[in-house]
Amino acid sequence: MDGKPNPVRPPSIFARGGLYVFVQALLLALLFFGPSSLSGEKLWTGRISNWLAWLGWILFLGGSIFSVVAAFQLGSNLTPLPGPKPGAKFVRKGLYRFVRHPIYFGVILLSFAWFLITQGELTLAYACLIFLFFEIKSRKEEQWLVTTFPEYTHYQKQVRKLLPLIY
Repeated sequence: MDGKPNPVRPPSIFARGGLYVFVQALLLALLFFGPSSLSGEKLWTGRISNWLAWLGWILFLGGSIFSVVAAFQLGSNLTPLPGPKPGAKFVRKGLYRFVRHPIYFGVILLSFAWFLITQGELTLAYACLIFLFFEIKSRKEEQWLVTTFPEYTHYQKQVRKLLPLIY
């Protein structure tokens, strides 16, 4: 030993859930750049197709805004990793009063909105996979949050996880 103190290393990216970020990126790439349907045709035609596409764009914008606002409300706590940053603070203000994972909710919303825009059955399957993925990712994240913030258990009982007022 040379007498120098051994610096404490922060947990690695993979120890904080880096694999989740990789899978999330793959799923979003599939949603936006993968084939939307097996036949290349939309599920609906005519007026209903146009109305659903417009509704999709409105929901897409809403989901995007929701996610961005939630990210700003996290402030310096924001990380793509599900494991909290060292020294993170517990945030329960703003959109976090209505849903525990508002960024995930926004991405789920825009994923289903993308289905309404593309109207392809594969896009619907991708959106469902994204919802399932965020259910799994949020479970792991909440294990870390309960360990980091003991008051998180009480918060879980008060606020819905992924869909405001529903789930």
